[in-house]
Amino acid sequence: MIILHHLSSYGQIAEDARSVLPGLMTWLFEYGRYAVQIFLVMAGYLATQSLTRFANAKFSGQNLLRVIINRYLRLFAPYIAALIFTIFCAWLARFWVIDEFVGETETLAQFVAHLFFLQGILGLDSISAGAWYVAIDWQLYSVLAIVLISFSSYQVLIWLISIAAVSSLLYFNRSAQYEAYFIYFIGSYGLGVLAYLAKNFADKKIQVFAKFALIAIGVIIAISTFHQVWLRNFLAWFIALLLLVWGNQSYPRVDSATAVWKRKTLRAIAWASPRSYCAFLIHFAFILLANTLYIASGVHSHESGLIAIGLMLGVVACSTIAANYLYRWVEIPAAKLKI
Repeated sequence: MIILHHLSSYGQIAEDARSVLPGLMTWLFEYGRYAVQIFLVMAGYLATQSLTRFANAKFSGQNLLRVIINRYLRLFAPYIAALIFTIFCAWLARFWVIDEFVGETETLAQFVAHLFFLQGILGLDSISAGAWYVAIDWQLYSVLAIVLISFSSYQVLIWLISIAAVSSLLYFNRSAQYEAYFIYFIGSYGLGVLAYLAKNFADKKIQVFAKFALIAIGVIIAISTFHQVWLRNFLAWFIALLLLVWGNQSYPRVDSATAVWKRKTLRAIAWASPRSYCAFLIHFAFILLANTLYIASGVHSHESGLIAIGLMLGVVACSTIAANYLYRWVEIPAAKLKI
């Protein structure tokens, strides 16, 4: 959905495709980005699943630092490989494409800032459309690690997460000046944290308290609609509820009696899921290449919406294929980079 959202947002192919499918392209542009809320809630849920192993451990600054650095290393290798490829595609695009989304020639300072996920904080242009999310993911995971590992009382932790989540959903998330910082996104992320604690934490009292906090935040979101309706807040809360009910549900077993369509669907999910991060990282480079091909070949002069849509499908296909190789050649080997 995010790939389709970006395809509806950038370049000449987006403009020409809109002439053929105006309703669909407008919907993708306006609402496709809401998929980020699903990313964030699930990220909070899964991060908590990973970090609650420290629930009863004695606080260790060394352990905390190791967790944060290992998360950085987990994100780093495919991210940098995709950035380098995107820089090359942007360099190629500048020969033919005159458009704001291609950006100016990247500087060394800009690249170094991306290495440390600081581009948003420093106010530098993003090299790729997805780079901001990787930076935010690391910020959120680091903050959650600090809170989960530092506080022995999970009642206090739930209070902190709930207050931060409500503050984000009702205030910080409504002001663009905070969007380079974790506080802008911790509302959705925090809902995922609460969903995991309410569903799977060993202490039943903590489960009940987390459920109460989750429901209370839903009530606050509902009350806030009297001031202004924010659909993304409802979506995030709804995803948290789905995780609360089905978050640890096993995949259906696949055997000879399983329907063919179901078997193929489950296999497709099992194949695509581990490659999704790489697809997210690499797709913007192919959007650049598709627009370059469209303009350099002169086809854009015909303003052909059908050709533009064909190029969009090509971007999705190329992103999927490239993600497979990025996953196999970079992400899997880089998983050994751990402290």
